[in-house]
Amino acid sequence: MQLHVSTGDGVPIYLQIANQVKYLVASGRLAPGDEIPPIRVLAHQLLVNPNTVARAYLELERDGLVHKRHGSGTYISGAGSPLARKERVKILSERVDALLAEARHLHVEPPELLRLIQERSQSIQPKEDK
Repeated sequence: MQLHVSTGDGVPIYLQIANQVKYLVASGRLAPGDEIPPIRVLAHQLLVNPNTVARAYLELERDGLVHKRHGSGTYISGAGSPLARKERVKILSERVDALLAEARHLHVEPPELLRLIQERSQSIQPKEDK
């Protein structure tokens, strides 16, 4: 699990960690039952205080995304996260907002942008889906 934190972006580090784990789960890169690194190991990798990682893990546990097995570690929830779909939609919404802002900056109207998205979607479909 590769995570990156930035001290200069104004987002608390524990939230950066939690958000990246949520993204990894929502994107399918972390699956139910996968173990995430122990607090001290991840803190050492990210060069942050272990309490910061512990706080991120606590947030993830409160959200139902992970569960702790006493003495065994922290795992992605087996029942699937109640946030998984919500998180995917949130991630895509943020990207759509950025795309719309860029299109506006480039003077591309929404109907033209939608047509471009549809064309690109068709061009990347696997051959068996066409």
